Amino acid sequence: MPIVDSRDARRQILERTRRIAVLGATPIPMRAGFYVPEYLAEQGYEVTGVNPVHARTRLFGREVVATLAELEGPVDMVDVFRRSEALPEHLDELLAVHPDVVWFQQGIRHDAVARALSEAGITVVQDRCTLADHRSMGLPRVSSPE
Repeated sequence: MPIVDSRDARRQILERTRRIAVLGATPIPMRAGFYVPEYLAEQGYEVTGVNPVHARTRLFGREVVATLAELEGPVDMVDVFRRSEALPEHLDELLAVHPDVVWFQQGIRHDAVARALSEAGITVVQDRCTLADHRSMGLPRVSSPE
Protein backbone atom coordinates (compact mmCIF):
# COMPACT_ATOMS: atom_id res chain seq x y z
CA MET A 1 0.00 0.00 0.00
CA PRO A 2 1.16 3.54 -0.54
CA ILE A 3 2.65 6.24 1.58
CA VAL A 4 -0.03 8.87 0.98
CA ASP A 5 0.50 12.58 0.58
CA SER A 6 -2.35 13.69 -1.68
CA ARG A 7 -5.38 15.51 -0.35
CA ASP A 8 -7.75 13.25 -2.31
CA ALA A 9 -6.23 10.09 -0.81
CA ARG A 10 -6.46 11.54 2.71
CA ARG A 11 -10.09 12.48 2.06
CA GLN A 12 -10.88 8.91 1.00
CA ILE A 13 -9.21 7.58 4.16
CA LEU A 14 -11.24 9.88 6.41
CA GLU A 15 -14.46 9.04 4.54
CA ARG A 16 -14.08 5.26 4.85
CA THR A 17 -12.60 5.14 8.38
CA ARG A 18 -14.93 4.33 11.28
CA ARG A 19 -12.78 2.80 14.07
CA ILE A 20 -9.63 4.62 15.22
CA ALA A 21 -7.04 3.59 17.81
CA VAL A 22 -5.07 6.56 19.15
CA LEU A 23 -1.52 5.57 20.07
CA GLY A 24 -0.33 8.10 22.63
CA ALA A 25 -3.76 9.32 23.74
CA THR A 26 -3.66 11.58 26.80
CA PRO A 27 -6.21 13.07 29.22
CA ILE A 28 -4.43 16.46 29.15
CA PRO A 29 -6.84 18.78 27.27
CA MET A 30 -4.23 21.15 25.83
CA ARG A 31 -2.25 18.36 24.15
CA ALA A 32 -2.98 17.20 20.61
CA GLY A 33 -3.23 13.59 21.87
CA PHE A 34 -6.43 14.71 23.62
CA TYR A 35 -8.12 17.39 21.57
CA VAL A 36 -7.60 15.76 18.15
CA PRO A 37 -9.14 12.38 19.11
CA GLU A 38 -11.84 14.18 21.09
CA TYR A 39 -12.76 16.08 17.92
CA LEU A 40 -12.76 12.83 15.92
CA ALA A 41 -15.06 11.17 18.48
CA GLU A 42 -17.39 14.19 18.27
CA GLN A 43 -17.48 13.66 14.49
CA GLY A 44 -18.82 10.13 14.97
CA TYR A 45 -15.66 8.04 14.76
CA GLU A 46 -15.28 5.25 17.33
CA VAL A 47 -12.06 6.30 19.08
CA THR A 48 -10.11 4.14 21.53
CA GLY A 49 -7.09 5.54 23.35
CA VAL A 50 -3.91 3.45 23.64
CA ASN A 51 -1.53 4.43 26.41
CA PRO A 52 -0.12 2.20 29.21
CA VAL A 53 0.03 5.12 31.64
CA HIS A 54 -3.71 5.81 31.31
CA ALA A 55 -5.00 2.25 30.72
CA ARG A 56 -8.38 1.45 32.27
CA THR A 57 -9.38 5.13 32.45
CA ARG A 58 -12.01 6.52 30.08
CA LEU A 59 -11.31 8.89 27.23
CA PHE A 60 -13.54 9.77 24.28
CA GLY A 61 -16.34 7.62 25.75
CA ARG A 62 -14.30 4.41 25.80
CA GLU A 63 -11.84 2.63 28.08
CA VAL A 64 -8.18 3.27 27.28
CA VAL A 65 -6.09 0.15 26.61
CA ALA A 66 -2.40 -0.25 27.38
CA THR A 67 -1.31 -1.67 24.01
CA LEU A 68 -2.63 -2.10 20.49
CA ALA A 69 -2.79 -5.85 21.14
CA GLU A 70 -5.54 -5.21 23.72
CA LEU A 71 -7.92 -3.68 21.17
CA GLU A 72 -11.15 -5.58 20.73
CA GLY A 73 -11.64 -6.28 17.06
CA PRO A 74 -10.02 -4.64 14.05
CA VAL A 75 -9.48 -0.91 13.65
CA ASP A 76 -9.46 1.01 10.40
CA MET A 77 -6.78 3.47 11.47
CA VAL A 78 -4.09 3.88 14.10
CA ASP A 79 -3.62 7.61 14.68
CA VAL A 80 -0.13 8.10 16.16
CA PHE A 81 0.76 10.75 18.74
CA ARG A 82 4.27 9.57 19.66
CA ARG A 83 7.62 11.21 18.98
CA SER A 84 9.18 10.20 15.69
CA GLU A 85 12.15 8.55 17.41
CA ALA A 86 9.75 6.29 19.38
CA LEU A 87 8.06 4.87 16.28
CA PRO A 88 10.45 1.92 15.71
CA GLU A 89 9.50 0.49 19.12
CA HIS A 90 5.85 0.33 17.94
CA LEU A 91 6.52 -1.22 14.52
CA ASP A 92 5.94 -4.85 15.53
CA GLU A 93 2.65 -4.11 17.29
CA LEU A 94 1.46 -1.97 14.37
CA LEU A 95 2.26 -4.81 11.99
CA ALA A 96 0.49 -7.32 14.26
CA VAL A 97 -2.70 -5.22 14.44
CA HIS A 98 -2.44 -4.50 10.69
CA PRO A 99 -4.90 -1.61 10.38
CA ASP A 100 -5.83 -0.31 6.95
CA VAL A 101 -4.08 2.98 7.75
CA VAL A 102 -1.39 4.26 10.11
CA TRP A 103 -1.54 8.06 10.32
CA PHE A 104 1.43 9.89 11.86
CA GLN A 105 0.18 13.21 13.20
CA GLN A 106 1.61 16.60 12.24
CA GLY A 107 5.30 16.82 13.11
CA ILE A 108 5.67 13.02 13.22
CA ARG A 109 7.66 11.35 10.47
CA HIS A 110 9.79 8.21 10.23
CA ASP A 111 10.53 7.12 6.68
CA ALA A 112 11.90 3.67 7.59
CA VAL A 113 8.87 2.78 9.72
CA ALA A 114 6.54 4.18 7.05
CA ARG A 115 8.28 2.08 4.40
CA ALA A 116 8.04 -1.11 6.50
CA LEU A 117 4.33 -0.53 7.11
CA SER A 118 3.72 0.22 3.44
CA GLU A 119 5.60 -2.93 2.38
CA ALA A 120 3.30 -4.90 4.71
CA GLY A 121 0.24 -3.57 2.87
CA ILE A 122 -0.68 -0.75 5.26
CA THR A 123 -1.43 2.73 3.92
CA VAL A 124 0.64 5.40 5.69
CA VAL A 125 0.12 9.13 6.13
CA GLN A 126 2.99 11.13 7.64
CA ASP A 127 3.15 14.58 9.19
CA ARG A 128 -0.53 15.48 8.79
CA CYS A 129 -3.22 16.36 11.33
CA THR A 130 -6.45 14.35 11.11
CA LEU A 131 -8.41 17.20 12.74
CA ALA A 132 -7.05 19.85 10.38
CA ASP A 133 -7.64 17.68 7.32
CA HIS A 134 -11.15 16.70 8.41
CA ARG A 135 -12.11 20.34 9.04
CA SER A 136 -10.48 21.75 5.89
CA MET A 137 -12.21 19.16 3.73
CA GLY A 138 -15.62 19.98 5.20
CA LEU A 139 -16.37 16.32 5.76
CA PRO A 140 -19.70 15.41 7.34
CA ARG A 141 -20.12 13.52 10.60
CA VAL A 142 -19.50 9.81 10.00
CA SER A 143 -22.16 7.18 10.48
CA SER A 144 -21.70 4.71 13.33
CA PRO A 145 -19.58 1.58 12.83
CA GLU A 146 -21.58 -1.53 12.08
